[in-house]
Amino acid sequence: MNKTWKDGRQSLLTEECAGYFREFPVFDKLLKGFRKKYVSYGSFSGSVVLRGLKEEDREALEGFFQKSFHGQKSVTISAARFKKALADSRFSQTEPKDILESYFQEEMTGRRELREKEKKDWEQILHEEMDGCGTIRGKEWIEDLKETRGEGRNYLWKRYQESRKDTEELRRILRLGVKILDNLPYRKGQVEYLAVFAAMLTGNPHAFDDGTKDGQLLSLVIGWETGRRQEGEEREVLFPALKKQRKYLSVGILRDDISNSVMLCGVRAWRKDGILHEGMAGFFKEGEMLQVPLAALARWERVTCPENELYIVENPSVYAMLCRKWRGSRACMCMNGQPRLSAVLLLDLLRESRVKIYYAGDFDPEGLLIAQKVKQYYKGEFSFWHMSARDYQDAGSGEEISARRLKILERIQDKELLETAREIQKRKKAGYQENIWVRYLEG
Repeated sequence: MNKTWKDGRQSLLTEECAGYFREFPVFDKLLKGFRKKYVSYGSFSGSVVLRGLKEEDREALEGFFQKSFHGQKSVTISAARFKKALADSRFSQTEPKDILESYFQEEMTGRRELREKEKKDWEQILHEEMDGCGTIRGKEWIEDLKETRGEGRNYLWKRYQESRKDTEELRRILRLGVKILDNLPYRKGQVEYLAVFAAMLTGNPHAFDDGTKDGQLLSLVIGWETGRRQEGEEREVLFPALKKQRKYLSVGILRDDISNSVMLCGVRAWRKDGILHEGMAGFFKEGEMLQVPLAALARWERVTCPENELYIVENPSVYAMLCRKWRGSRACMCMNGQPRLSAVLLLDLLRESRVKIYYAGDFDPEGLLIAQKVKQYYKGEFSFWHMSARDYQDAGSGEEISARRLKILERIQDKELLETAREIQKRKKAGYQENIWVRYLEG
């Protein structure tokens, strides 16, 4: 730092004093202590405790403070004592604050003063970036970040602090946020994989991966965009694990596709441009079953089923037997455990087409809970299919259900499932669809 006084002359005496203190290691500890106090209190005040003193340390202290510290392993030096010793020395025309600034080559600023400066710099940068933003949505996003509360503001402030108040990094984050908003695929009626979207915007396909800082930024920007569109989240209560996937997909970004698919048979689909999906039409004509990835489902606008009915089973082997028998004359779907986003999106399309659903699941606590959730989610016509207490008795196995798993049955409230739940609670054994597969084939 190059401190200059009002008369334009550098304080040679202050620099000389700082040089004097640099000659003795003990004064480095002392001045670091007073620097810490200055940041806390905003003034040269408080006391510093020096511990583990050596003989040469005591001699250096005695030379400056003109006081004996003989045999002392620790010494407490107050700001008042330091000022008095300074006033009695040849450096009496210097100020403690100036000495700290010269010694550490930095401006001494109190915490409160520093916070005020940080806030001022923060507001100035946001104001400049908002003025320079070329889109209305970008300006609105930055304007919201100026609020004193909010997840987005807290995230950005944390990033600003982590970057050691790097204003260029803050500007980069703001510009990336605006870039994300302006390029969300759904604005063009498109769907993009997360890695592709990241590569397009940053050149790095992993820039928005989970656990990365810019990945968190993307999540917050998408949250702001979907919140701005006032999209309800009531349906996510039943399947909270799908909340993030659905939110991303709503702006045209696919987080996971390879492991996210649904098995179908006897279903025809129309794309969002209103054209019949020829691939689905071909499988429908042949009566073949197929596995449909999330990326394909995301581009569908409408589906239809024979007799406007669809049968859902939980077990893949039962599903395969039904598909072979019906050959597309009836629509069939395999849930295969907990619903994935692909299955939930299909339920949305089925509801729009007023398709009646028949659902059959396994007879264990988890199976009944899934069945109940699917019924609660689906607002169209819905019936359980071979899930009565009698069906459970015939589907029974020797597999014991633990007390911990049985507690799940306390969450079953659907009247059609209560009797089955009580029977499972009583027998404490699981039942499986494969044991009554003939009933499904009979209808």
